[in-house]
Amino acid sequence: MAEQNMHDDPQQRELLRVARIGRAQGLKGEVTVRVFTDDPEWRFEPGSVLYEDDGETEYIIEKSRTMKDRWILKFEGTDDRNAAEALNGVELYGEADDPDEMLEADEWYPKDLIGLEARLASDNGLGLPAGQVVGKVVDVLDSPAQSLLKIRLVEPVVTGQNAKGEDVVEKTALVPFVEELVPDIDLEEEYLTLDPPGGLIPGL
Repeated sequence: MAEQNMHDDPQQRELLRVARIGRAQGLKGEVTVRVFTDDPEWRFEPGSVLYEDDGETEYIIEKSRTMKDRWILKFEGTDDRNAAEALNGVELYGEADDPDEMLEADEWYPKDLIGLEARLASDNGLGLPAGQVVGKVVDVLDSPAQSLLKIRLVEPVVTGQNAKGEDVVEKTALVPFVEELVPDIDLEEEYLTLDPPGGLIPGL
């Protein structure tokens, strides 16, 4: 079962949600998990330590594997189905990476992106002015393929009419968070740039 970590002060550690434990898998203490990290191979390496949100209760990964796009974990001390079932619903957290190392690796946490102004990139494929403000990032959504940036548009856009003849107004846009569409991120200046294809963002 979980061990108590008495050596580190949890207040000195920034924790990020990594996964939620689901159902037991088999009879030997394995569990399925819902993944919230973009780097599960690293987070779930044998020997890695995850925590509950108190920052003290540790779960040490004994082994991990994937099956049909699902991750299955075995924790040290969780050796039978009953012990595994008792963990159902537990949220697991990992320590935050060093921000400078993440910048060098072009990796980002959702909290870093929310609030950034979204501007059109220079030489964008739409031929629109570089730096034109599209809106502001208000959320980062998980999807099976990649994360999506939810951008609140500067101005709501009427995209058509519904069956009742009422205007359909779009106030937000979803942009896949991939380098081709989001080429630059500047945390210090609090903006990112977009190079969207036509039709992705209402009004452009």
